[in-house]
Amino acid sequence: MGASEKGAVLVISSHVVRGTVGNRAAVFALETLGHPVWAVPTVILPWHPGHGRATRVTIGASDFDAIIDDLIRAPWRGELRAVMSGYIGDPSQAASIARLVGALRLENPDLVYLCDPVCGDQGGLYVPVATAEAIRDTLLPLASIATPNRYELGLLAGAPLESNAAIIDAALSLGPSRVLVTSAVPMMAGSTGNLYLSGRTALLAEHRQVPNSPNGTGDLVASVFLARMLEGLSEERALHLATATVFEVVARSAKRGADELTLEQDAASLSTPMAMVQMRRLVHPAGAKRTP
Repeated sequence: MGASEKGAVLVISSHVVRGTVGNRAAVFALETLGHPVWAVPTVILPWHPGHGRATRVTIGASDFDAIIDDLIRAPWRGELRAVMSGYIGDPSQAASIARLVGALRLENPDLVYLCDPVCGDQGGLYVPVATAEAIRDTLLPLASIATPNRYELGLLAGAPLESNAAIIDAALSLGPSRVLVTSAVPMMAGSTGNLYLSGRTALLAEHRQVPNSPNGTGDLVASVFLARMLEGLSEERALHLATATVFEVVARSAKRGADELTLEQDAASLSTPMAMVQMRRLVHPAGAKRTP
């Protein structure tokens, strides 16, 4: 399948000058896997704030809206097969993204919209409450696929998620028909996992935990999973490949002592990952017999 047949993907997230988070991770991954990419920054930073103080330039509401207007009118909009949104810099950007997705779906009802609800981690919310609410109330209801980490899902669901059964229940209530939850509860010691829920399918893909892994893994797994789904692979195969890719890139980046994902050295891990991943099928509530 050629790049034009695969279709273009529009990614909307943060842009860092140095590093491989947000759009820097997603664009590289999607282009490496053969997709033309359109990229819109929500904020511009010199580097990930985890590295130290970083000047933050948010694309203002009127400018962001004007860019969205241009994209809605773009003569090439028919090239787009999918939209992916990640970190947003202001609650108003959610409404603009929703307007774009709605307009594109008028012409292409099959447009895939992946919402990565970037809003928090183990330490809690790291965006304003209004931004998290805009993601929850405006973007997630439109999403074909959502890719929260476990902590984001817990924040959005309003409850801590200490088991995969709790994660499944929260994912079912989130809204989108397909949910990929990163940082799921592993079944093997020293591991971490990605839990995927769709229809009557509940899958857990586990791999060894890499200590002190660089930022950007959520952006990477979301973009690789989206690319694999757009290829027409089965959900199980797409999950396996995305999980293997991220583990391999993280492990190699950590081995080099890098403070960012070394994507430029690991393109082969994107296209043909070799890492071992343990796949498990979990009991899905929709497929289980429930007693009154």
